[in-house]
Amino acid sequence: LSGRVEIGGAKNAALPLMAATLLVPGVHTLRNVPLLSDTRTMARVLETLGAKVAFHNHTCVVDTSDLDSFEAPYDLVRTMRASVYVLGPLLARLGDARVSLPGGCAWGPRPINLHLEGLNAMNANLEVEHGYIVGRGVRLKGADFHFGTVSVGATAQLMMAAVRAEGVTTLDNVAIEPDITALAEVLVACGAEIEGIGSRRLTIRGVKTMWPIDTAVIPDR
Repeated sequence: LSGRVEIGGAKNAALPLMAATLLVPGVHTLRNVPLLSDTRTMARVLETLGAKVAFHNHTCVVDTSDLDSFEAPYDLVRTMRASVYVLGPLLARLGDARVSLPGGCAWGPRPINLHLEGLNAMNANLEVEHGYIVGRGVRLKGADFHFGTVSVGATAQLMMAAVRAEGVTTLDNVAIEPDITALAEVLVACGAEIEGIGSRRLTIRGVKTMWPIDTAVIPDR
């Protein structure tokens, strides 16, 4: 056999990158985005927050210049757990967030406790109200946080929050999947300061200025 096969972009790398567009106002360009229901759902979440999203084949252009909401509603979050990724970026940029728990009010068995514990260590003071994670008037600050259990989602969440937090954040026992490495490298390309990429320990110095993302999503494994 002889020929060429185009490898699609990794969904699990595309979703946090789409959420990361909330960190910085401006026009973001993500290429090699897989056209799946999950990426469409994340686009709807971003649009609910006030972003403008357009797909051109496998290129996704996100304009986050003007956000007019900080709420990710249950009817969207329940269809895709990764929607909770918008929590950290919203807190980092706006200081306010109201994001539905993936399972509504029955949040106990849902494995997002590390997201909440990590953000609270960074001064988020989150509360759970009527099935929503709520943060008000938050000023994120650097902190030392150890993951008792390795979590890809929580690593991405705290990394995105930490790049705009005040001070230095150390994340220990982080996930090292390619999706996490790719996210870190993109954030650095946008002005973030992250040391230890690819290792189990990340040191992140919060910055005040970053610029929009322009990157290609890594291939699906």
